[in-house]
Amino acid sequence: MKKLKVLVLVHANFVPPEDVSKLSDAEQYELKTELDVVQALKTLGHQARVLGVLDELLPIREAFEEWHPHIVFNLLEEFRGEAVYDQNVVAFLELLGVPYTGCSPRGLIIARDKAMSKKLLIYHRIRCPRFKAARRGHAVRRPAKLEFPIIVKSLNEEASRGISKASVVHDDESLMKRVEFIHDRIGTDAILEQFVPGRELYVGILGNVRLTALPARELVMKDREPDDNLIATERMKHDIAYQEKYGVEIAAPQSLPDGVEPMLVRQSKRIYRILGLEGYGRIDYRMDPEGRLHFLEANPNPEIAREEEFASAAEAAGLSYESLIQRILNLGLRR
Repeated sequence: MKKLKVLVLVHANFVPPEDVSKLSDAEQYELKTELDVVQALKTLGHQARVLGVLDELLPIREAFEEWHPHIVFNLLEEFRGEAVYDQNVVAFLELLGVPYTGCSPRGLIIARDKAMSKKLLIYHRIRCPRFKAARRGHAVRRPAKLEFPIIVKSLNEEASRGISKASVVHDDESLMKRVEFIHDRIGTDAILEQFVPGRELYVGILGNVRLTALPARELVMKDREPDDNLIATERMKHDIAYQEKYGVEIAAPQSLPDGVEPMLVRQSKRIYRILGLEGYGRIDYRMDPEGRLHFLEANPNPEIAREEEFASAAEAAGLSYESLIQRILNLGLRR
């Protein structure tokens, strides 16, 4: 295996220090993805150099001209504080002629816009919840066919940002308040989406042309009240104390109805191709009580920390963490 020079792009606030031993547990958790990826690259024998990026592209070009990396490992999820600008950084790498890991600009643009991606998939007869985009600066009108309960989310933010129990609304007054919250507090357009009760399933995909579907994962909340809806809130995703208190985990799904598992594989690969995703991604679903799958969203370049669902699914498929990181590198180099 050829040893590579790998430039790892991270947010400027997430550059790991030289001496990791001085980090607190909370700081290590905050930097878990960056620490895990860099350590895996070093274990594989590659040279890894970390570059923090905030709002300037020039340091990327300077690092390329000075160090001449073989590939960029892209861990950026935003640029200038905007999630939708990450595709511009990737487009800049393409202009420089630098191989990079993860998704192309086109796939990022399409998948980041939850309304656009659903329109494409509905055209291809993929089942999606009824929805409506609520753009900032425009009056919000709920279509008659969009019935309550409705979940209100950011149109383009990931990682459940802005999602809480209050995101599921049951009347027009609460709906307007929640849309206003997304517009003003999160600072993005909103999407109003029919809430689908049931189980939440995730399928990881690896590949550019030839695709590999990883074993499905399920979001589980063991200590949930029977009448509480399962909602992947921001606290559920990121608050360790909350996760421990309510028994939140992402694990292999148990007792899926007949035919659902092969459907997850076929449909996830199809969605990945329709949306133009590359490298690695994750497709999120709700499965209703009748066993029907409803597409929620696609996540290009999902979380790949060692203990997160994508890496655990890869391990279940026989890929060690280091093998997963090498596979992602290889896919970037082949593009």
